[in-house]
Amino acid sequence: MKIQQLTPEQIHSMTLRQKDEWWLKNIYQGDMPQLTWRSAFTGMILGSVLSLTNLYVGIKTGWTLGIGITSVILAFSFFKLMSSFKMGKELTILENNAMQSIATSAGYMTLPLVSSISAYMLVTNKMIPMWDTMLWITLLSLLGVLFAFPLKKRFINDEQLPFPEGRAAGVVMANLHTGDGKDGIFKAKILGIGALLSAAMETLRNHTIMKWLHAEFLAIPEHWDDLIYNMSSQIQLKIMGTPIKDLTIRWETSIVMLATGGLMGVKTGASMLIGGFLNYFILVPYLLDHGVILTPKFKDITMWALWPGVAMMTTSSLFAFFSKPKMLLSAFEGLIPSKTKKKKKDEDILKDIELPMWVFAVGIPILGLLTVIVGHNLFGIKYWLGAIAIPMVFIFTLIAVNSTGLTSITPTGALGKLTQLSFSLLAPGNMQTNIMTAGITGEVAGNASNLLMDIKPGYMLGGKPRHQAIGHVLGIFAGALASVPVFYMILQNDLTKITSEAMPMPGAQIWKAVAEVLTRGLSSLHPTAQIAALIGGAIGILIEFMNIKMKGKFPISAMGLGLACVLRFSDCWAMALGAFLFWGLHKKFETVKRTDSGSAKTMRKIFVDNQETVCAGIIAGGSIIGIILTIIENVFL
Repeated sequence: MKIQQLTPEQIHSMTLRQKDEWWLKNIYQGDMPQLTWRSAFTGMILGSVLSLTNLYVGIKTGWTLGIGITSVILAFSFFKLMSSFKMGKELTILENNAMQSIATSAGYMTLPLVSSISAYMLVTNKMIPMWDTMLWITLLSLLGVLFAFPLKKRFINDEQLPFPEGRAAGVVMANLHTGDGKDGIFKAKILGIGALLSAAMETLRNHTIMKWLHAEFLAIPEHWDDLIYNMSSQIQLKIMGTPIKDLTIRWETSIVMLATGGLMGVKTGASMLIGGFLNYFILVPYLLDHGVILTPKFKDITMWALWPGVAMMTTSSLFAFFSKPKMLLSAFEGLIPSKTKKKKKDEDILKDIELPMWVFAVGIPILGLLTVIVGHNLFGIKYWLGAIAIPMVFIFTLIAVNSTGLTSITPTGALGKLTQLSFSLLAPGNMQTNIMTAGITGEVAGNASNLLMDIKPGYMLGGKPRHQAIGHVLGIFAGALASVPVFYMILQNDLTKITSEAMPMPGAQIWKAVAEVLTRGLSSLHPTAQIAALIGGAIGILIEFMNIKMKGKFPISAMGLGLACVLRFSDCWAMALGAFLFWGLHKKFETVKRTDSGSAKTMRKIFVDNQETVCAGIIAGGSIIGIILTIIENVFL
């Protein structure tokens, strides 16, 4: 099934109303079953299990990924099997879509656990009670739902941003639910093989586990470059006197990040690689050599590099947004009652299937107030400081949605630093308030942008957005009930495990480090970082200007460059390599006809027609086994 979509020329030339009319006529599927009891129950079960995927990735990298494709294939396969045994009917395509929205929502719940929550516990040296954590992150996620929908018309209906993971889920569902089901079985096999391969790699590279299994002879190095270093202890590859492996210039044997890159476009992958080279091969070694950055530890590097990166992502996102100011007014026009009846041509033709605007008008103040009260009672955030954090969410949501829409990566941690900077002035010396107010803005913005990624496949397939909003809420509760207890099981009431080798939690480390610097005052920020932030901001505006001027064809992504400043080079390299690898496979085999015979046809079917499935399987398998291995290491060894 080929999904109809607008061409790039139509996206830039058609008005919003024309796009909505086109969607209503060509895509919308009316009253096809969507949010049913079985789709809701299946989504909550799968989401609970797959939320461990993001818990693992978050512990290792500080950020999260979507689990939509994995849940879609698993749900399809299960109900296909039940149908073959005459034990039920197959899911409709929109039931599967509602299910994946619930499942992915559950997966996103893990982010605060490995960022603001852990950073707060590090700063206070006090364990937050589990039920307090569950209440807090549930509130932030619900607030994210309310902030997301007013922006849907801009980023999905009008801009038609790709939201790579969401788009991939839509493509997979379209292929699964057409034909005789053989394609679904084939996808399930690919998903399983990718998951097993990735899980095997994660197990073999974990030397502690391999020793526990008495199978050390089967272990592989944690990094491919270890093969070089193991040849001789005299081998030391350096840049300006700093060993490159200390600069995170490494090539991990894990293939999880490689698959993540396969879900990105080559433009974003190339931009991340360029940013990684500039940061880790030139700027950081130079600054280390001159004593600006004190040590080659990742958190010290990031304490400098995040400023130009955040500035670049911020200015590019805001410039892109305010280049079309009418879209903001259009999104919120339903909040302002009109004294005169609208002309028919100005009415929102999708008002009966979109989430009503009154929900935001009522819900945001109520949930915002509740968040301020809970923040005061649990974390000592003063009421007026909490009240300031709520409206700041909107601006950060714009930035987060733009990044997620282009790359599937939501820079929640980086955006939180902007809030930390603001509150260092409003509440000087208070690290706890600094972290948790940043948690409000960063986590809410992150959840809002991830919800829009869930809505993308619904838009592609003709579903009702309001059904997905309800499903997203169900997923929030499912994720909280699953991931929070597992997180506390791993910790075992021992705060020393946070930032340990087994649980590095780079996100939490950075949040804590920024709070410490800002508590000492902005004067502690090196002048070069201030200059770099100004340059980064200017570059972000320039790139976005060129991107708008060239109608999206400018070859550099400001988000990609900015993200490279807050990720390890090994992650940038792996994701860029994955983007180029799958781009190359697509170019090589896309001209092979499906009717051809031989290995070329098989390669096309696997790596072109099912690229998203391959990547999803690898990510899911490596992540789930990774969290299981982490639990074994921390609980049983």
